[in-house]
Amino acid sequence: MTTLGLTLTDSATMLRRNLRRAVRYPGLTVIVAALPIVFLLLFVYVFGGTLGAGLGDPSGGRAEYVTYVVPGILVLAITGGAQGTAIGIAMDMTEGIIARFRTMSIARASVLTGHVVGAVIQTLVGLALVVAVALLVGFRPDANALEWAAAVGVLTVTSFALSWLSVAMGLWTRTVEAASNLPMPLMLLPFFGSGFVPVESMPGWLRSFAEHQPFTPVNETLRGLLTGTAIGSSAVVAVAWCAGISLIGYLWARANYERRPAR
Repeated sequence: MTTLGLTLTDSATMLRRNLRRAVRYPGLTVIVAALPIVFLLLFVYVFGGTLGAGLGDPSGGRAEYVTYVVPGILVLAITGGAQGTAIGIAMDMTEGIIARFRTMSIARASVLTGHVVGAVIQTLVGLALVVAVALLVGFRPDANALEWAAAVGVLTVTSFALSWLSVAMGLWTRTVEAASNLPMPLMLLPFFGSGFVPVESMPGWLRSFAEHQPFTPVNETLRGLLTGTAIGSSAVVAVAWCAGISLIGYLWARANYERRPAR
């Protein structure tokens, strides 16, 4: 078998290991879904009437705001999953399992790949729960099957990028506690974009930041695919951001994995 074939086989083994642990300890899936659902209910039922009226449509209200906010909630759910991913890899590093893997004849990259792909699958399961609740509270997308597939693709590549970054963060920290805190800025960043209010409503200095941060083009792409708003260049920018974050996260993770001794 070729080197690539061995790497894929080992990565599949590590993926099965992480999925089995996810089934046994479904905490990450709960983290991905629970907090975004709470925010969805809060923003829709507490703030939705007022915020919906400020979207520019005189007849706007809670129903209009549900349509606007759901893409932002989905992005928030992905950032929430990053924390669980960082914790998972940090636990492996501190509890000795990585040291055992290093003594085995397996591809070095497969351990990290298993964590990343497993995290993406868990995140998508959590996103499905968020979408189900969104539909119950009044979200009515007008996307066809192709647009839904494209939206799932955007969510997947976004989760993939943040999973690599969170794995790198988990490897860089020395304790599980530190790994749980380091991804927190990722969870706050969606609030400073177009996920919850239009960037046009923000003060000039904040609007400039909101327009050029990575989650705004992701939000606008998802909103366009699911609700029919204009996408423009947002899809290209979103994919470019995800590709850049994935590359940085991968290189950082590999460097940390090779240099840091496992305990």
